[in-house]
Amino acid sequence: MDVILHIGAHRTASTSFQTYLRENAQRLSRDGIGFWGPRRTRSGGVFSGIMPVPSSVPPARQFRLARGRILTQASIAQKAGCETLIVSDENMIGSSRRNLQKSRLYPDVGERLARYLEGFDGRVSRIALSIRSLESFWASQIAFSVERGYRVPDAEALDRLVTQPRAWRDVITDMRDAAPDVEILVMPYESFGGRPERKLGHMVHHAIKPPLLHSREWLNRRPDLPALRAALEERGDDPSILPEGTGRWNPFDASQTAALRETYADDLYWLRAGADGLATLTEETGPDMAGMTSPDGLPIRGQTDGIEERRMAGNR
Repeated sequence: MDVILHIGAHRTASTSFQTYLRENAQRLSRDGIGFWGPRRTRSGGVFSGIMPVPSSVPPARQFRLARGRILTQASIAQKAGCETLIVSDENMIGSSRRNLQKSRLYPDVGERLARYLEGFDGRVSRIALSIRSLESFWASQIAFSVERGYRVPDAEALDRLVTQPRAWRDVITDMRDAAPDVEILVMPYESFGGRPERKLGHMVHHAIKPPLLHSREWLNRRPDLPALRAALEERGDDPSILPEGTGRWNPFDASQTAALRETYADDLYWLRAGADGLATLTEETGPDMAGMTSPDGLPIRGQTDGIEERRMAGNR
């Protein structure tokens, strides 16, 4: 049985892709495709101990127990007819909380990924990494953190995110070091954020015809300005620290935004030039992409803006 790790570096896209796989699980099982998402890996405890946590159980034993659970569950899936298991959990390479605490883009990705690969005992054949434009990536991570109770970052904290030395190229390089024999596909959010069936098709090298049901249901969208102001007011903080308006919140100023976009453009240039043989960039270039626009009204093709606020059927 092959195992594909899907790592979406954006919560909305990850949640929507996971929902798509979950809602189509019965159909996909007929094609030999199984799915594990956070409901199994986190809530179900399958991954518990892969990364050690404070406990009376020594870290090495935590890992052995986790590895045993993973291999047992994988064996059960294989006996049930699963030929390809897709495992989707964005926290495999690190959390948004740690990114913001360290002011670094997935600083521990290599160490973390190596442990997950060992947990699957060499069964991982492919990794699909979803990346997105850095100003949108950081803005989304900040918005979710503020909603969960963290303070609104000041200008100095924002500047640290802009000037931190890591870009997607560094993340991918660390992943390749941890997984030298595993295929790495890089899938930009701007191409695949609202197209889970296209993403799935590329991930399995078009071995099946992906179902179209539930392919436009976007969930867990990042909180907008009214939601963030309400969250601040509810916990007794001053909501006026945020700008007025009803749309998405971009905490970065114009020069910071431009710098982040330039870094992402450099990442894409490197990927399109072959990424030094470390990974393969997958982009959508079909005619239907030309008509899609970002929330700011800019065409997606050739732009680094996200499409998170795009209204699609099935949003809630």
